[in-house]
Amino acid sequence: MLIELKPHVDRFAFIRRLERMGLQAVAQGEQRISVVRGMEEGVMPELFAALPEVESVRPLKEKFKLASIAAAKKTVIEVRGKTIGGNELFVIAGPCSIESREQMEVCAQAAQKHGAGGLRGGAFKPRTSPYEFQGMGEEGLKILKEMGEKYDLATVSEVMDASQIDLVASYVDILQVGARNMHNFTLLKELGRIKNPILLKRGFAATYQDLLLAAEYIISAGNPNVILCERGIRTFETHTRNTLDLNLVPALKELTHLPIIVDPSHGTGRRSMVLPMARAAVAAGADGIAIEMHPNPDRALTDAAQTIGFASFEKMMKEINLIHKCLSEV
Repeated sequence: MLIELKPHVDRFAFIRRLERMGLQAVAQGEQRISVVRGMEEGVMPELFAALPEVESVRPLKEKFKLASIAAAKKTVIEVRGKTIGGNELFVIAGPCSIESREQMEVCAQAAQKHGAGGLRGGAFKPRTSPYEFQGMGEEGLKILKEMGEKYDLATVSEVMDASQIDLVASYVDILQVGARNMHNFTLLKELGRIKNPILLKRGFAATYQDLLLAAEYIISAGNPNVILCERGIRTFETHTRNTLDLNLVPALKELTHLPIIVDPSHGTGRRSMVLPMARAAVAAGADGIAIEMHPNPDRALTDAAQTIGFASFEKMMKEINLIHKCLSEV
């Protein structure tokens, strides 16, 4: 149930009143409160509509109550003076894995030069094989933080386990939840207690509702700053690593107020397809792009086949910014 309070009503006092009644309520905006658990939905409007503090009451029919478009019009997340979900196109670029300080410096330079707002790099790497490169750990996080500050880029890195949250959050602006962890509910709930934005990647076989309910775990635990990411799903097609589902972008625009970005690197797994699918994602209305970029893609320690070089990155940025500008002027 969504309650709109009248002007000048103390929303926190009203929430405490609801809690004394055994309800779980979350403030959304200055005068808006979502009641997400505690009583039958059909009873709530009748119970609260006549209260003197209440302007209006609406039922929230979706299971993802706080992530629903009915709960808020649009979420815009600010990081280092940049916005995600606003009018600008937010691009995150960098290598799959942090390999050295020198590697991250040239990636940060390229990202800044060509207009990206975020710098990505994996310090802890969930690999299919235990014998593959697992990342540099905390030393990698230190390098990422240094480069983000030096080049004024919002930093992004993956957190794999609840025990890593405080460590990663102390170095990184945006914490990423990988596809393998989208259903790690313990991790999602723990991410609700921090204020860093969370980049939530869609699982290999997750439906749109699955993704939004995963976001709901984070939001209901106290962190409203969730960015959704389409990174491809598993289908019967074997030519590509995954099938990039761009249907998700306009679909989620109808279902949720959360910003949506697209990862064409993981979505295709093929370097030659990253640029055209990045263009398509922006044309579909994505709020941003996440891309894997490396000074020498063929020698990248992880995800070499889907990683682009600096020349391709420059070309991509020119093209997607042109598409975004055209759409903004329509």
